[in-house]
Amino acid sequence: MSESSGSALQPGRPSRQPAVHPENLSLDSSCFSSPPVNFLQELPSYRSIARRRTTVHSRDKQSGTLLKPTDSYSSQLEDRIAENLSSHSLRNYALNISEKRRLRDIQETQMKYLSEWDQWKRYSSKSWKRFLEKAREMTTHLELWREDIRSIEGKFGTGIQSYFSFLRFLVLLNLVIFLIIFMLVLLPVLLTKYKITNSSFVLIPFKDMDKQCTVYPVSSSGLIYFYSYIIDLLSGTGFLEETSLFYGHYTIDEVKFQNFTYDLPLAYLLSTIASLALSLLWIVKRSVEGFKINLIRSEEHFQSYCNKIFAGWDFCITNRSMADLKHSSLRYELRADLEEERMRQKIAERTSEETIRIYSLRLFLNCIVLAVLGACFYAIYVATVFSQEHMKKEIDKMVFGENLFILYLPSIVITLANFITPMIFAKIIRYEDYSPGFEIRLTILRCVFMRLATICVLVFTLGSKITSCDDDTCDLCGYNQKLYPCWETQVGQEMYKLMIFDFIIILAVTLFVDFPRKLLVTYCSSCKLIQCWGQQEFAIPDNVLGIVYGQTICWIGAFFSPLLPAIATLKFIIIFYVKEWSLLYTRRPSPRPFRASNSNFFFLLVLLIGLCLAIIPLTISISRIPSSKACGPFTNFNTTWEVIPKTVSTFPSSLQSFIHGVTSEAFAVPFFMIICLIMFYFIALAGAHKRVVIQLREQLSLVRKHSSRGSWLGTFTQDTARKVLFSWEGVKLLQPSLTTTSPKLCLEAQPRPASLIH
Repeated sequence: MSESSGSALQPGRPSRQPAVHPENLSLDSSCFSSPPVNFLQELPSYRSIARRRTTVHSRDKQSGTLLKPTDSYSSQLEDRIAENLSSHSLRNYALNISEKRRLRDIQETQMKYLSEWDQWKRYSSKSWKRFLEKAREMTTHLELWREDIRSIEGKFGTGIQSYFSFLRFLVLLNLVIFLIIFMLVLLPVLLTKYKITNSSFVLIPFKDMDKQCTVYPVSSSGLIYFYSYIIDLLSGTGFLEETSLFYGHYTIDEVKFQNFTYDLPLAYLLSTIASLALSLLWIVKRSVEGFKINLIRSEEHFQSYCNKIFAGWDFCITNRSMADLKHSSLRYELRADLEEERMRQKIAERTSEETIRIYSLRLFLNCIVLAVLGACFYAIYVATVFSQEHMKKEIDKMVFGENLFILYLPSIVITLANFITPMIFAKIIRYEDYSPGFEIRLTILRCVFMRLATICVLVFTLGSKITSCDDDTCDLCGYNQKLYPCWETQVGQEMYKLMIFDFIIILAVTLFVDFPRKLLVTYCSSCKLIQCWGQQEFAIPDNVLGIVYGQTICWIGAFFSPLLPAIATLKFIIIFYVKEWSLLYTRRPSPRPFRASNSNFFFLLVLLIGLCLAIIPLTISISRIPSSKACGPFTNFNTTWEVIPKTVSTFPSSLQSFIHGVTSEAFAVPFFMIICLIMFYFIALAGAHKRVVIQLREQLSLVRKHSSRGSWLGTFTQDTARKVLFSWEGVKLLQPSLTTTSPKLCLEAQPRPASLIH
């Protein structure tokens, strides 16, 4: 038996460790800065319960190793322990009642010898923490759909629950975006329009522009058919085009209040920038939290099997059928792991001829995928051009159905492409000989690209039509004024139609496909064909891609249609109840689980891709395409972005010099180089941490192989943990991994040379 294993503490025996001298200890605050995160805390049931315990939210934000006091410690050492524990609540620590009482007595004794100022600071700090805990507890009761999501989690597990939590996040995000636009753009206009405040409008004067560019034809007010209002409501034309829903309504230059003048064009642009920046920061913040969980859970294949067998059950499930479904999902995951292991072994045994053959086949199939994508993009381009050209020419000659079909032709083509291409991709990937996990990820990646790229193709097609024309109008106005007198409003109408059509499709599929299918399966059980057809599965990836598609439309259209975030908020609220009803009554959970659904990290990553794709056409529209001269707040600017330099020119000269210096290349290039150096430093640091983790795992594996059953934990505790704490003090990430060791590690471990790591 090794020395370290022989020195392990045995239960029921007095400690044989040498006396602990406080002056020889190197007590790091990280040793007792927070409670541990043990193995049981990674169980799905524990994490579900932890989300409901609002009074201990601060535990999840802390990391470190707990110091557990025992009777063998000296009183001087206990004083130092109590002093370090004073900044945290004792109930957050995994100690028994007697130990907590003893530490509390030590703290109260120390309070007597403190000055009145220190006593008041400690008392006020505790009172403030209690107030924050009570406030958090109260806010959780106000959380949107709290009971519904908890009920879904209890019946269907954490996988489907994560989809509805993600949908709730999008509702809150769109609500905040709408509030930003409302406060910056709509509120000053409404206050002045309805004479709530003593303010007045300053309309935009037309400066040095041809009258032909300022012509904005108004819809006729003659005899209107009854179905025209339905078309206007579904397409955003007619009476809706002149409302505050679209860009063209805002023709105000300034709003003059008593004490200041409100620059509406600047506020209009800043509201868009602020909403996109808020979305980016919010998504990145939530993504980092999910990435930390994925990083902690990164494991070897053997550990994956153990975790699924010993910690894979979700104890929040209370329904028998859902328990059977969880059994089948665990069985599927184990089979998938074994299949991936078989694929790795198969790849290792491939000959050169087989490798060349499979890569040639993959190259050919990827060419087919690109051809399918190209065909879809070309179909969207043709449909958009056809719709735009015939919409203005023959709109009055067509009947109701034909009129509506022409208006919605791009939306119909995009929806058909999003419906057909996933089935084609699913057929193609079967012949590419990938592992099951990689098949799912690659298929989802292709579907994400397809769904989001179709929107960009539509926007860029509109942009090409806006900036190109056959006559001299483009040279005179900078855009095709004859076909697009207010092109921003017409782009907003296209985004509005995509939003409405996507919502109609979701409702139609639920009511006219899922519900009849459920009735047939329930009441026609004797028909084998219908039973083989079965209920529709609630596929989490497809549903997530659907709402990300809708959110991307909202981001692109928010600039051209300021009220579109409010429509998206109402849409997602209705979708939440429709999907919940569909899950409970018409669909069944997929027996093939989506592993990334246990965390919102994948959802937010896809959403972040959608945000990046939305920023590209918006940036081009704001900075490159000339703004309309017949409508909108930017008629006196060549482009929308010119309002920023104009505003900067009104600043003091010193502030102007500072802004010009910060935005110049002389500042941007060194700043970019410094950012790259910092990034390379953190990449190198992460690589060093990863190597240490791998090395410690190898040492733990050796200890498990060569130690006896009763002493392997002691060996790891006394030797390997010392190397973590003292030979690599900078690796803070490894502290949670020490939670399975003895709580006395922080006190009993003595510094050892760094050579022990080898």
